[in-house]
Amino acid sequence: MDMEDKKVIKIGLMGVGTVGTGVLKVLQNNKDNISHRLGAELQIKRILDKDIDRVAAKIKDLELNEELLTTNADDLILDPEIDIIVEVIGGIHPAQEFIIKALEHGKSVVTANKDLIAAHGKELYEAASQHEVDLFFEASVAGGIPIIQSIKESLSGNQIKQIMGIVNGTTNFILTKMTKEKQNFQEVLALAQKLGYAEADPTADVGGFDAARKVAILASIAFNTRVTDASVYVEGINNITALDIAYAQELGYTIKLLGIAKAENGEIEVRVHPAMIPATHPLSSVNDTFNAVFVEGDAVGKTMFYGRGAGELPTASAIVGDIISAARNIKFSSRGRLGCTCFEHKKIKPIGEIKTKYYLRMAVKDRPGVLAGIAAVLGNQDVSIASVIQKRINEDDLAEIVLITHTVEEHHFKDAMAIISGLSSVERIENVIRVEETD
Repeated sequence: MDMEDKKVIKIGLMGVGTVGTGVLKVLQNNKDNISHRLGAELQIKRILDKDIDRVAAKIKDLELNEELLTTNADDLILDPEIDIIVEVIGGIHPAQEFIIKALEHGKSVVTANKDLIAAHGKELYEAASQHEVDLFFEASVAGGIPIIQSIKESLSGNQIKQIMGIVNGTTNFILTKMTKEKQNFQEVLALAQKLGYAEADPTADVGGFDAARKVAILASIAFNTRVTDASVYVEGINNITALDIAYAQELGYTIKLLGIAKAENGEIEVRVHPAMIPATHPLSSVNDTFNAVFVEGDAVGKTMFYGRGAGELPTASAIVGDIISAARNIKFSSRGRLGCTCFEHKKIKPIGEIKTKYYLRMAVKDRPGVLAGIAAVLGNQDVSIASVIQKRINEDDLAEIVLITHTVEEHHFKDAMAIISGLSSVERIENVIRVEETD
């Protein structure tokens, strides 16, 4: 049978957790609409999961036969009738081995595995290219938001200048609650865990590592160069306090955990950290568990993609979209047409070379000349002050100084901070947060 005549395209699903269940629901609920759009039927041929008893009840509700279930990945990978493997088991191993073996056996693969794509995307793409099949991973970044396809296809005529995004719903929920309800970090983290937005060990989210993986993926696609999560500078939100948020509001800013990727003069910067952004910026109004990605291209200008960054059905929406793309390529014998675009080898700037503004909050001795002394140190390191707030605090005759700098290279600011922290007039440095001004 010619691929163009193929009327049923069969799928092997690996993993029936929250997202895998969502994939089955979307395929079931929208099967007629999908069939009409595709011109072929999508059919689940086999389902892999290590807990068959748990999954059996789930798929029964979706009118699927439990005989589809298996604990052996080869039952999917080696089945000649299966055209597409959908991997939603997560983690690096054994997902990496399963996907590469599937690609080697001529299966197109759809995955939501950000950890794997960020760390080993090169190897996966090479296997897909060698065997002329598709590798799709829209759901690996920002859940249901169609950002990867947009950058890879719709915006492919642009030189992308920058990407700046809120790509972790847990941290955005925490910062939103801290901002609106004046609560501290630990209180809101406990609430996020209670509501299921944060894991028992929240390090990947609040430490910024989850966002770093997503930024690595976006930067690789946008700037045509291989970026792994190990190349991304990372800071989490653990040190953000309600007081910092209050000062940010007083100064006209909002604090968000941002993933930032920029290209300039053949070099790129990739970083994840808390940042103050102007309250007028579109990202400042992205709240709770929502995600948004702000993209600037030389032709399109500034655009923003907004939506649910996680969850059963939003993530399933992205996966099913990829399944349909893979199925369409199978139907029309056009697999492998969207391969890896990492044909350049751009230098990634060290964090010390990036340029930004800074928010600095410190407790100092309440006496004349202290601010002038701090300003002199900053000036000697080419750091100029844009604005200052000074308040008396009832603690051993201390004052609190909050200032925003003008744009400066980070290494100059760090050099100044090393000197300032050693001044006898400075009791302690309370916090430093980067300030991202946008045009």
